[in-house]
Order: sequence, then structure tokens, then C-alpha cells
Amino acid sequence: MMKSPAVAMEHLELSFPNDLYYLVEHDVWARLHGDGTATVGITSLGIKLSGGIYMCRAKAVGSDIEQGRAVAVVELAKAILSVKSPVRGTVLADNPLLGDAPELVQRDPYGDGWIARLKLRDFEADAPRLAHGAGVLEAMARHAALIEKGP
Repeated sequence: MMKSPAVAMEHLELSFPNDLYYLVEHDVWARLHGDGTATVGITSLGIKLSGGIYMCRAKAVGSDIEQGRAVAVVELAKAILSVKSPVRGTVLADNPLLGDAPELVQRDPYGDGWIARLKLRDFEADAPRLAHGAGVLEAMARHAALIEKGP
């Protein structure tokens, strides 16, 4: 019997907390705070796909960020990649722990491995592209299947 994509994702021990908003095609998340800000980071699927992270550097404080555009760069074993932002905003802070411990992005992607905190610009305009709640696991499973299938 074939496992559903969601069951396969759970088997890989990937998690997608229900309180977060996900820009699925870029494997990134946003945690909204009640003060008009959001913390952003890379999903557990994004971490699984990228492998070891040796450096993570967010854009400078004060940088204006567009949804789906670079909020940070990560250095992997064989590549340097842009981390896209799930939301629009202005960088208020980067994660100071990542300078000495970039592996936190891998070990705790939804906790101490966050990348930047943004002052939201227009969340209502960003929301239609974001997955949230019960449908996230299935959306991530479809996304992973597309990546696995390749071009």
C-alpha cells in the first residue's frame, strides 16, 4: 500500500508548526507577532534539501525586503544560496546566535535557528501566497514531490 505524501513527510521527521505561515515554493516560514512584526526562517524541508549550513547572514538592519526575494544568504558545502522571505518588510534584527553557530538553522529551524525579524509592510497582500494551518503538510508534501521529480 502506497503512503500518502503527508505520511511520507512525517516519516522523514519533518515538522511544520500550525501557527506559522509558509511560502512553500521557497521553503521558508514567518511567525507573526502581535506588534506588526514577524520572525522568518527556513523550513525543516528546506534544511533537509540543503544539507549542512556553514554560514547564514541576514540582510542588514534597515533593508527593505520583498516577498519571495532575498532576506539572507546561506553557505552550504558546495553552494551559496539566497534565502527568500515569506513576507514583505524591513529588517529590524538578525539572529545574533548564527554568527558563531550557523548550525542552529538546521538543529532548531523554528526556534533558535530563526534568521531575521521584520517589520511587516503589507501582510494582507502577502497572505494569498502563504500556506497556513491544516493544509501545510499536504502543500509541503506536493512541493517535495515536485522537487524529487525534477524538471
